[in-house]
Amino acid sequence: MKEEPPVIYAGECQSQKHLGWREGLISANAILTWAEAATVETAAHPSPRAGWNFTKAFPGMPFAYRRSVIKDAIGKVRSYLSNCANWEKGGKKKGKPGSPAATDHPTLYQGCISLDLETLDTHEAFVRINVFTGESWTWMHYPVCSSRYLMQRLKEADWKRQSPTLVLRARSAELHIPQVKKIEAKKVVELKQNPDLVTVAVDLNVRNLAVITVRQGGIIAETVFVTDHGLDAHRYRHLKRIARKQWLSGKPVIGEHSNRQLWRHIHRQNADAAHKVARIIATVCACYPGCLLLFEHLRKIRAGKGSTSRRMNRKRANMLRGQIREHARDKAYAQQVVTIEVNPHGTSQYCSRCGALGERFSYRGDQRIFEKWGKLFACPECKYESHADFNASVNIHRSFYREGHWKPRQAKGSLPVSVKDGT
Repeated sequence: MKEEPPVIYAGECQSQKHLGWREGLISANAILTWAEAATVETAAHPSPRAGWNFTKAFPGMPFAYRRSVIKDAIGKVRSYLSNCANWEKGGKKKGKPGSPAATDHPTLYQGCISLDLETLDTHEAFVRINVFTGESWTWMHYPVCSSRYLMQRLKEADWKRQSPTLVLRARSAELHIPQVKKIEAKKVVELKQNPDLVTVAVDLNVRNLAVITVRQGGIIAETVFVTDHGLDAHRYRHLKRIARKQWLSGKPVIGEHSNRQLWRHIHRQNADAAHKVARIIATVCACYPGCLLLFEHLRKIRAGKGSTSRRMNRKRANMLRGQIREHARDKAYAQQVVTIEVNPHGTSQYCSRCGALGERFSYRGDQRIFEKWGKLFACPECKYESHADFNASVNIHRSFYREGHWKPRQAKGSLPVSVKDGT
């Protein structure tokens, strides 16, 4: 009597080999085994399920491609079920996760690709990929060009390469080679108990993309200003052209995209700036082993009033902040640096020296004009003046250490310790 393929549900499995139901999360390898038993015609199971015969539908397809597609589908379904569960748990009425769809990003396992990583830095490097020509599967040669970032990462030690992913675009194709490294970083609670702890705070802005301050031994040991080099003004000019064209063309047609080249240029500019700023932050962290990287916990930043181009520019600037934070977290963690986010309340309003409420101002000619978004900061109590972004970056350290304005407050109605003791 032949063994029937197991019947697998979301969290249960049953087969004649293992009698009874087994509850719990099923591994991806177990689901892969069941899917191949139900879809592939072999000597062990010559009769796949009706309508599921993968062998007849795709004759000659390499098994590595088949397994890649099945594993990709398993990951998408599990992600969809997890997102749906979190959405239902949150009790929201809007924002329901959409159904998973197919993508043209297959993972190329061994047997589907042949690539010599030692010749990637030359101009005559080729990759061999097993492709379907319409009639049969054959090996094809394609020239490849590698980036200097990939070659630098391949030369670093302790990095393990995984199977590359083929990303198909409209006019090009890319090979993404993921790498994995085991990082041993201490927990934040353990690091905070160290009296010699070094913290690196980053204040993200529009013109000054990042203001980096390093606090060591209670004093600011290093400060780095990273400007946008005119990125904000350049992006605004492009968005103004897009808004003008959209106004002239009228109501957009559903399903059509306009100004693709301009949008692609803007997105590439933001991505390039995010990686460059994140690399500078990671370089500063590398000079202080065992430090902590601090960011403000900012999520809901809405663009203010103004023209369409100005609101779109502010929205892209806010997106750039999130990209810098995410890239810096990844690049710093590769150097065993942990990133945390602190309370942002009052970082740009309070003095970083005495903790009093200050004012922001700017110089126009010889006059000092106090305004909400002034470039400079002044404290009326201690007469301290500095750059507003530098003052905010220093306050991020104080927010982490719970100093000044960020000290823990007593609950209402609670008495001091001396009164409770009767002294």
